[in-house]
Amino acid sequence: MININEVIETNNMIEKENLDVRTITLGISLLDCISDDVDKLAENIYRKITSVAKDLIKVGSDIEKEYAIPIINKRISVTPMAIIGASACRSTDDYVKLATTLDKAAKTVGVNFLGGFSALPAKGMTRSEELLIKSIPEALAATENVCASVNLGSTKTGINMDAVRLMGDIIKETAERTKERDSIGCAKLVVFTNAPDDNPFMAGAFHGVTETDDVINVGVSGPGVIKTALKNAHDLDFCALCEVIKKTAFKITRLGQLVAQEASRRMGIPFGIVDLSLAPTPAIGDSIAEILEEMGLEKVGAPGTTAALALLNDSVKKGGIMASPSVGGLSGAFIPVSEDHGMIDAVVKGSLNIEKLEAMTCVCSVGLDMIAIPGDTPATTISGIIADEMAIGMINQKTTAVRIIPVAGKGLGESAEFGGLLGSAPIMKVNTFSCEEFVNRGGRIPAPIHSFKN
Repeated sequence: MININEVIETNNMIEKENLDVRTITLGISLLDCISDDVDKLAENIYRKITSVAKDLIKVGSDIEKEYAIPIINKRISVTPMAIIGASACRSTDDYVKLATTLDKAAKTVGVNFLGGFSALPAKGMTRSEELLIKSIPEALAATENVCASVNLGSTKTGINMDAVRLMGDIIKETAERTKERDSIGCAKLVVFTNAPDDNPFMAGAFHGVTETDDVINVGVSGPGVIKTALKNAHDLDFCALCEVIKKTAFKITRLGQLVAQEASRRMGIPFGIVDLSLAPTPAIGDSIAEILEEMGLEKVGAPGTTAALALLNDSVKKGGIMASPSVGGLSGAFIPVSEDHGMIDAVVKGSLNIEKLEAMTCVCSVGLDMIAIPGDTPATTISGIIADEMAIGMINQKTTAVRIIPVAGKGLGESAEFGGLLGSAPIMKVNTFSCEEFVNRGGRIPAPIHSFKN
């Protein structure tokens, strides 16, 4: 049982160490909205979302007030729209209409992001998936609250390189369509391999087809809490260091489970998972980079960084699993550059580059996240970066992702400003040698040998 005493124990973490529930994400199945008429489909979608989510903001705010727990975001995820729109959508304009419907619904219920404008062409691409993908630049330019994601591969299927190549062009076009806001459309677009069905974090959240009709998933975060716990641990060896992180992660996860269970009870919607992900914010003291530096690195990016991140990620997962039987989503440590002031500082000072970040993604929760690059970077280079990251996920049987932003009109020495939780990012140098011939081969990189398990 979780009781109020456990909440009281975390008061200091909340007040002084930036502990928060990052998001309550309400997953909603739209399978029963399907129609072969796009206008009827849009009507069904709007009615379903606004009906199921009508109390989400109030319930979240009530829990926040009663327990004095900051709940930063209330969000919605829906069934991937390439599935929902397959019968009705015959053009990219039809999918843009659905995106604007999702945006309208998000604004009506008051959430800041709605995820699920998504396609899952991990092995092959249906006509519906292709239409949705090609509609993404216009859809993200025409909306404020909609997030898009595309799953391009998995350990079981390999990597769909046709879709990888297409996404290079889509990301470039999305950047151009939103260039007046430092290409912010790309900050709402992520590509995956091994995408999970129950991820509550944007921009990659969608309500998977393996889920129930609706579900409450909670994402909890506390980089500042972990950092504080490590301040007095400089004389500990690695095993003892792991214990400190595990115990702290345990307490953080219990807080998330309390919020999830309360939201579930009050809304009459099943509780799904708690995602314990150390997701940084631009706030001082809320940085993954600073946690790694507390372990003894002069600056994140120095030799030893990948090992330190592996220790952190694994210890967080172990602590979370001990605290709740319902840990899921991604869970671990995120390393988004624009949202972590310590990462930004490391880039500016030259200790951290894209190649080192790629190595770090082998052991962290997600992948190359919120990375700004020069606007004139070729689409094929972006596709190559995506392919590399997808390969890491495929071979290592883990979720990996890329959220990269070629900032239109900007280059090295400049920065992009996104605002809010998305923060700001220095433009990072990209390897300028071409991979055009490689990514233009097309087809599919086959699944690895260890995928054949029965």
